[in-house]
Amino acid sequence: MNPLLSFLASIRWQDIVDVVFNSYILFRLYVIFRGTNVIRVLAGLALLWVFQRMTVALGLIVTSWAMQGIITGAALIIIIVFRNEIRNVLQAKNLRALLWGVPQKSSRTPIDALVEGVYELARKRIGALIVLPGKEGLEDAIQGGTPWGGLVSKEMLVSIFWNGNPVHDGAAVIQGDRVTSVGAILPLSTRDDLPQYYGTRHRAAAGLAERTDALVIVVSEERCKVVAVQNDTVTRVDDNLRLRQLLADHLGLGGQDTAGVRRERRELLVAAVISVLCMGSIWFSFAKGMETLTSIEVPLEYMNRDAKMQIVSTSVNTVRLHLSGSSALINTFRPDQVKAKLDLSKAIDGQNVFTLTAANIVVPPGLRLNRIEPPEVQVSLDLPQSKHLPVQVNWVGTLPAGLILESATVIPDQVMVAGPQRALDQIATLYTEKINLSELQGSGRLTVKLALNPADVKLAGDFKREVQVSYTIGKRKE
Repeated sequence: MNPLLSFLASIRWQDIVDVVFNSYILFRLYVIFRGTNVIRVLAGLALLWVFQRMTVALGLIVTSWAMQGIITGAALIIIIVFRNEIRNVLQAKNLRALLWGVPQKSSRTPIDALVEGVYELARKRIGALIVLPGKEGLEDAIQGGTPWGGLVSKEMLVSIFWNGNPVHDGAAVIQGDRVTSVGAILPLSTRDDLPQYYGTRHRAAAGLAERTDALVIVVSEERCKVVAVQNDTVTRVDDNLRLRQLLADHLGLGGQDTAGVRRERRELLVAAVISVLCMGSIWFSFAKGMETLTSIEVPLEYMNRDAKMQIVSTSVNTVRLHLSGSSALINTFRPDQVKAKLDLSKAIDGQNVFTLTAANIVVPPGLRLNRIEPPEVQVSLDLPQSKHLPVQVNWVGTLPAGLILESATVIPDQVMVAGPQRALDQIATLYTEKINLSELQGSGRLTVKLALNPADVKLAGDFKREVQVSYTIGKRKE
């Protein structure tokens, strides 16, 4: 059989469910954590695992051992280093979102209201510090803050940063269409390339942008200028169109909603395909890497024999099968799940030689047949015949002293037998079971059985196996 077809035939439905289930879990992890540093590190670990399997295949023992240790340690480091991002993602999701929902990128932030509020603050010379988070969490970067939850509007922003408000010196964090917290304290930047006239707000914006992917907007109360800070870039925003563009790019609303949806769908499709390929590779790696060999002896069943013929002899009654498969399957399968069958529908009268192949063997899915011992089986068939044979008493021993067997009669004196022609040709007389003469004291009648030899010879017609033996014993004359 083609090796590919043999491999496909060995796949169980449980293996398919196993791969699909774990592929879906991997895909869900990507959907939930996409865009965060967690998914990037996981991708790096996956690449390390591929290299580790390659080193195993090449027989690089030390390299394989070292990479396996790195992967094990890195998995623990991920949980420790990115615990906050993992917590944020899981806390923000309900059960439905975790299992099958596809979170959409935030598109509800009212850009126009935000732009109007920023320039209203600048016009009124009110300093402000506004944070729009990206894909990374801010919990490790900011401190303090008062939960707010108000809708974003020009009036809301002006009231938050009004000088009489106790939280006006801190930063306002905006997520979606809500101001989630106010009065937050941001880390200060230690950069020495910032202009000397930048105050605390600007350095706080730069400090947060250095640590996260957030977009921070700064409104200067002295110069009435608006500055946007993201990553290491500080951008002076001179008009509302420029600010609107920066916000749209950061929020993924650059005027290409349809293209963005198509791009996101392609991204998810590619992620699903890669998840299936990864899990299929892992399953194949475990199935092959943990392959175990075993052998089992099973009876050979002869099937579909022509009713007119009888089996005279066979070279074997059992065969030894050498199987391979994963250790889990080898340890759990039952011997009665393995069958060896030989089809005699095409057998002819006489000697037949059959070659045993995988078609004659039934094994549980997931196990592979490597070898059959013996590879050939000889089966001798014959057409049954009938024949009349005389019956003769099988006397053994001697009569007591002074006695003589004068006569003996068998009823019936001949019987009809049936069996293979070769067996009948070798039989001329049918004997009874042994009768010991030393146990006889006088004339009488006995009921004895016929000795059918060979075993494939049977009585035919209405003849019974028991016959009557009448005998006469007299005294020996001197």
